[in-house]
Amino acid sequence: MKIKLALAAAALSLAACNPSEPAKAPTAKTPTATATVTATDAWCRPSPNGAKAGGCYVTLTAATDDRLTGGSTPRAASLQVHEMKTENGMMKMAELTAGLPLPAGQAVALAPGGNHLMLIGLTAPLVAGETVPLTFQFASAPAITVQAQVRQPAMDGMDHGAH
Repeated sequence: MKIKLALAAAALSLAACNPSEPAKAPTAKTPTATATVTATDAWCRPSPNGAKAGGCYVTLTAATDDRLTGGSTPRAASLQVHEMKTENGMMKMAELTAGLPLPAGQAVALAPGGNHLMLIGLTAPLVAGETVPLTFQFASAPAITVQAQVRQPAMDGMDHGAH
């Protein structure tokens, strides 16, 4: 019985790789080898004791057009993608429920004062010097996990991940 199962599994895996099968065009939900996203300069602000939310930043570059749809971290109940915008002279923060577009080949910086990540429902304060694992989910690319350094923003106030 075990041999039959092993042969059936081998036949299925060979059929899935058969080059004579017509190639299927990738859809938005089918990850492909080229649908990758790289993350650089991931960091989070230290959070005050008792704070239930924290801000994190990263620069993402997608090989093909994609979208950051969300993520997770063991350090918080949820990880959300937020935007900052000015309405009637007031800065407002809102979750990007449809995700953040990542145009192919363009570095998209999530930085203080602009689009950013919010860790909602922190399990403990974010303390300078520690690292926090952040897992990002995308519309097409496979999920990636990065280690974000907890630190203060650069002193010039212009930390946009460009260094």
